[in-house]
Amino acid sequence: MSTPPPPLTAPGASYASPIPIRKAHLGDALASEWTKIRSVRSTMWTLGVMIVLMVGLGLASAAVVAADDGTSPSSAQVLSLGFFGTLLGTICVMTLGVLTIASEYGTGMIRTTMTACSSRSRVLAAKAIVFFLLVAVLTTVFAALVGALQVGIVGVDSPEGGTWAKSTFGVGLFVALLGLLGLAVGTLVRHSAGAITIMVGVVLLPLVMAIFMFAQSLKDLQQALLEYSIPSQLAVLYDNSVTAGSGPTGWQPLWIMAAITAVALGGAFLSLNNRDV
Repeated sequence: MSTPPPPLTAPGASYASPIPIRKAHLGDALASEWTKIRSVRSTMWTLGVMIVLMVGLGLASAAVVAADDGTSPSSAQVLSLGFFGTLLGTICVMTLGVLTIASEYGTGMIRTTMTACSSRSRVLAAKAIVFFLLVAVLTTVFAALVGALQVGIVGVDSPEGGTWAKSTFGVGLFVALLGLLGLAVGTLVRHSAGAITIMVGVVLLPLVMAIFMFAQSLKDLQQALLEYSIPSQLAVLYDNSVTAGSGPTGWQPLWIMAAITAVALGGAFLSLNNRDV
């Protein structure tokens, strides 16, 4: 009778992994979300289209103004020519903000994400930080680039520092906050198409409603919708002269958008922690 082979591992022995074991932290979640957002095609397409719109429409507007001998815009008004491309680019940013989390609900990837990181608040915080920094940096850089090219094409003096700061850094923060609002809505709705539709409505519906308010009794409401709509607030960051009545001025549009986004993100954190994935 043959004897059985000896066991591969002695009884009671345990395996010691050479990989150090440590507690996960926010940095790990940030690295994970950065890998996700830079490796999916939706990021390349949405931000790529945003850049094309900002550069293409901004330079085209400057070329039209430069070719018209009858116009002599001020240096601040030249920077406001970048408004049109940035406004259309916000649709791309809002879409990416929604897809950053809603697409994971659509594919079921959110379950894997929550399994890898048990803290739901940490996951949403990492998504928000990575998305905000990416969009803010890109928008600020290209807003500054387009503004410098517009000043050169039209041939006016460079605007003062405060005007530059609002139309570059301020615009970059405003657009990034608008994208974060899309991220919050995507977390609450958990459906890409529905959340994108809501965000487009948030941008366009106030202006559309104001256009069709003909009754005299609605004049005050019409004026408020016109002054506090997202396109109007973005325009104020480019050129403060567009303000009429008691609407926001200076940096106020940025603080208004920050407050709205903070409330929406607070609701998103509560929803994510209290609902099943």
